[in-house]
Amino acid sequence: MTMKKDIKIIYEDNHILVAIKPENILSQEDSTSDLDMLTLLKAYLKEKYNKPGNVFLGLVHRLDQRVSGLMVFAKTSKAASRLAQDIKERNFEKVYYAIITGDIDNEGTLKNYLKKVKKNNEIRAMITQKPSNDAKEAILNYKKIKSVVIDGKIFTLVEVHLITGRYNQIRAQFAHINKPLINDFKYGYRFKNYNDQLGLACIKLSFNHPVTKEKLSFTHIPDTGIWSKFI
Repeated sequence: MTMKKDIKIIYEDNHILVAIKPENILSQEDSTSDLDMLTLLKAYLKEKYNKPGNVFLGLVHRLDQRVSGLMVFAKTSKAASRLAQDIKERNFEKVYYAIITGDIDNEGTLKNYLKKVKKNNEIRAMITQKPSNDAKEAILNYKKIKSVVIDGKIFTLVEVHLITGRYNQIRAQFAHINKPLINDFKYGYRFKNYNDQLGLACIKLSFNHPVTKEKLSFTHIPDTGIWSKFI
């Protein structure tokens, strides 16, 4: 079981905290009893600074439960507000590594419209051809890193730069071009299950510090499990 001591914190000051979210940890608490980053990090802050009562920690962006990688949290409401505004204005860079099935062009752009739908008690992203009140524009740029043959199947590691940040966007958009992510059974992957490890991780965050305005950039490349075959 993951505990607060197992969460790797790579940067912290009076305003923000940057940590690496492990796979299968929620970003924030939901109706389940699953562990979540916000609760774990609040416990860390409470213990580290011996704080009585509740601890403030603002969630400014999310990663899917099965996605690992970098997240930044706000330790003050002012920092939370400013980071949220930068994300809204697209002044906040998020870069991902994704392992897709098959080969792909060296680089390209995927542009679709996505909306959330509920099917069999499961929320998922669905591609539509036109925008609507429910369907929002989804854009990403990708660059091929390398292709590897695993158990007779070709898989490709791509670097993904999100232009928009929609629900399950990377997963849905690659699945739409018949290149679902490895182990992403929700979006059509049908080959061997490699320890149920979803091939998606946030490897880089770049943003302006909400108070000092200094340009900050953090990188973390996963190298365990399925990732070890590509890194």
